[in-house]
Amino acid sequence: MTPNLQLHLLASWVFTNLLLLLFLFRNADCGHIVKSLPGFPGELPFKLESGYIGVEQSELYYLFVESTGYPKTDPLLLYLVGGPGYSGFNGFFYQTGPLAFNDSYYNGGLPELYLRPYPWTKTASIIFLDAPVGTGFSYAKDPQDLVVSDTSSARQTYKFLRKWLVEHPEYMNNRLFIASDSYSGIAVPLIVQHILDDNDAGMLPHLKLIGFISGSPHQGNELEENAKVEVAYRLGLIANKLYQRAKESCNGQYYIVDPSNTECEEALGKIDELLNDIFTENVLGPQCATVSPKPDEDESHSARRSLQVEKSRHFSGLSDPQWYCKNSAYVLSYAWANNETVKEALHIREGTVEKWYRCNLVQQDLYNHNLESVFSYQKNFTETDLQVLLYSGDHDLVVPHLATENWIKDLNITEEYSWRPWFVDGQVAGYKIIYRNYAYSLTYLTFKGSGHSPTEYYNQRAYEMFARWIHFYPV
Repeated sequence: MTPNLQLHLLASWVFTNLLLLLFLFRNADCGHIVKSLPGFPGELPFKLESGYIGVEQSELYYLFVESTGYPKTDPLLLYLVGGPGYSGFNGFFYQTGPLAFNDSYYNGGLPELYLRPYPWTKTASIIFLDAPVGTGFSYAKDPQDLVVSDTSSARQTYKFLRKWLVEHPEYMNNRLFIASDSYSGIAVPLIVQHILDDNDAGMLPHLKLIGFISGSPHQGNELEENAKVEVAYRLGLIANKLYQRAKESCNGQYYIVDPSNTECEEALGKIDELLNDIFTENVLGPQCATVSPKPDEDESHSARRSLQVEKSRHFSGLSDPQWYCKNSAYVLSYAWANNETVKEALHIREGTVEKWYRCNLVQQDLYNHNLESVFSYQKNFTETDLQVLLYSGDHDLVVPHLATENWIKDLNITEEYSWRPWFVDGQVAGYKIIYRNYAYSLTYLTFKGSGHSPTEYYNQRAYEMFARWIHFYPV
């Protein structure tokens, strides 16, 4: 045995034992096991932990759910929600978590909770994180530290993950995936790159990263706004004559337009008028949300220049005529998360967050979108052994499926399985295509009839997709 190998083995032994000591004498503030929650009858049938991890001058709040399958071998996911500024509760209650709100008989007060039929936690352990700082119950010790960017937020999230694993060494050997929804598609490549760089540099602990998962993955405004016009045309929302006029006069570029190109501006203005009453998150649904442009933005063009900001209206109960709107169910999360007994059950630190928001619009104003695109990261990943799962709703105009398909095509990697349907219970759930570049693999799926964030529309389909892919079965 060489001296270098002996030193490496000794360092690994020392580090492992330090982790064990840390686990045995873990500080009580690191996390609290929550055995019951207000609104849910009886004891929770899964392991739930609520806690904070200090990163730089921020305290990032998380919920952790251990897999109810085989927690020692099932994968570990860090799950990030979009926005930026959307709480991890959105993923926990509305997307992939084990609980959901009962909105069928709500008449005020504390909402009731029930077990979601197909949570991803049936076959994976998941950390639902409130990030960036200022989101949900995460807070900064100094208000100046609430000002973050794409890059600084991703750096903090990466540091959170490393610290969380050090404090939870029992999950260190589980396969690790970074999962995201919507705008967090920007953060994931940055976090993945941090992990790859530090693993290559020999930093301990070595994170057992296998790959990443992104639903409705935001990658860049220009890419998505250009695709939005074509997808709207394909869905029958724009007349052929108008579409052809816009395509020719704008030369296929609809994001930043030369003001002197009056024909293009006029065509896009008419398209904006046609889409103004469309719920862009799902063109099949009723328009119940509003778009709120920044004060210095022209309202008619704001939707083309950034991801739309959804401001859910607050409703009093089922008697409200707009309760049928999808976004109405989000109101229950406000009633629940701001309840004092709930905050006590979750061990929320007193005096840190005045009011919980599902989406913190103030944080969005403090957020610096300093990356126009992360395509270069995606391209570089094709030279690694990462396993990637991407999925889109085919009725989504916020992050149109065509935008995702276009940048995947630009990766210029081999198509292993061509476009074909995938099935759930014998029915076509959507379509899929699989790419490979040596050890690198990318699976892309659409959800037929789904809007933005397919996990919120098709619980069973999303679980079937995830469970098959994560355990290396054909989707």
